[in-house]
Amino acid sequence: MLEVILKTVADADVVDAQPFLAGTWSGDGPAAERSGPYLRRTVSRAPTALPAEIDRAVDDARRYAPQVATLAPAARAEILQRASVAALAHRDRLAQLLALELGKPVKDSRVEIERVASTFEVCAAEARRIDGETLPVAGWNTGVGNSAFTYRAPAGVALAITPFNAPANLLAHKLGASFAAGNTTLVKAPPQAPGISAAVVALLLDSGMPYQAVQLLHGGGDVGAALCAATEVDVISFTGSAATGAAVARAAGAKRLALELGGNAATIVCEDADIAAAAKTAARTGYSNSGQSCISVQRVYVHRSRYADFLDAFAAAVDTLVIGDPMDPLTDIGSMVDQDAAERVVRWSAEAKDLGATVLRGGTRDGATAAPTIIAGPPANASVVVHEVFGALVAVMPYDDFDTVIGECNASRYGLQAGLYTHDINRIFTAWRRLEVGGLIVNGTSNYRLDHIPFGGVKDSGFGRESPRWLIDDYTVVKTLMLRNLTIWGDRHDLTKENQ
Repeated sequence: MLEVILKTVADADVVDAQPFLAGTWSGDGPAAERSGPYLRRTVSRAPTALPAEIDRAVDDARRYAPQVATLAPAARAEILQRASVAALAHRDRLAQLLALELGKPVKDSRVEIERVASTFEVCAAEARRIDGETLPVAGWNTGVGNSAFTYRAPAGVALAITPFNAPANLLAHKLGASFAAGNTTLVKAPPQAPGISAAVVALLLDSGMPYQAVQLLHGGGDVGAALCAATEVDVISFTGSAATGAAVARAAGAKRLALELGGNAATIVCEDADIAAAAKTAARTGYSNSGQSCISVQRVYVHRSRYADFLDAFAAAVDTLVIGDPMDPLTDIGSMVDQDAAERVVRWSAEAKDLGATVLRGGTRDGATAAPTIIAGPPANASVVVHEVFGALVAVMPYDDFDTVIGECNASRYGLQAGLYTHDINRIFTAWRRLEVGGLIVNGTSNYRLDHIPFGGVKDSGFGRESPRWLIDDYTVVKTLMLRNLTIWGDRHDLTKENQ
């Protein structure tokens, strides 16, 4: 299937993204077409899962789970390592498919596929590290004479629901870590990216993943809700909006959840910062993928003494960004996921202007392509400050007091990541302690991530950590073995009688 998909991309034809059910690439549901947001034509199509197909998928997943669990960690690791190599070998065609389906510049799409390869490599390493503990049971009087051990067992059936903004790499995280843990996985692909989702699954299968380890379904929220509610599912990993995450939790009930939800990321630029470096990085990371990232730079708070300098440098850096065809390797900013998303940037820019802010750049769109927008000095109640824009817009605001700006950052209901530009170690530790976020990037913006370190948020940004090692914790259960009256420890309470 992978070669078929990649050849279709090379031929500039419509990708037929079939579901993968019980070892077969086929589906009987009505076809849903994906229109490329830049090309404005159909680039892929996928059959929507029928209720009977959903039922069969979850039944098969439950039946396959014990088989997959018997595959040794070394075997899982070798498959994931081969998938890492294959991802790099097919990088350019996979990147083209990403660019076609999502309007993401092909140079950024190449980076995403490189991250897929890295993520599979990390998953392979973590598969080899899954272990357990010998517990100090004899350290308490009640445990003397006994032994106890633990190991991390596969949870069973995992459900991975992936988003459109980084569909390849986040699928690699969820599916790769689940397989590394020894689970079988149901994948619900985003409707906006059926082709690349099918391609990543096919890549793993071609690398040796047994068909029992994965099933891929296409469809919208109704398909996702049915899968979340299925009693056969043991654990769910979801990435998406806070509203949809709440719906996932309601449908799931008493299941284990890892939810990586929305963000409204802030970066603080202190008076001792390198303004040129901060402005250049904010321009690059505030508009990459047209701002469609949960950690994209949305709010920048600059000390008032450096505010004007930062705005000048930031606007100059934004002016160098190339807007255009996502298939052009020189393009920095392609299209957003659809025209409605781009219109949100335009609408909220106009609202901020009406509230007294200055629109320094942008505030316009051409179809689904939103011009990179700079909003200077919006009030605290503006939508660009309060809500998640998830688009090509950055709001820049002055501040006077460090303690006060910490509070302004924390006023958001989101708490995923933040950035901080300073060389003052006291400020660094204060921000690390007091900012209500899952991660703080020092001398960098909020939009920075390494795939092998913990990533996740607090408040409405969700819970759990979406990186292979930490996802494996969610994808496994601790099983304890207690040996009564059999000990590897000493079992005597005293030696008094021997000394008499």
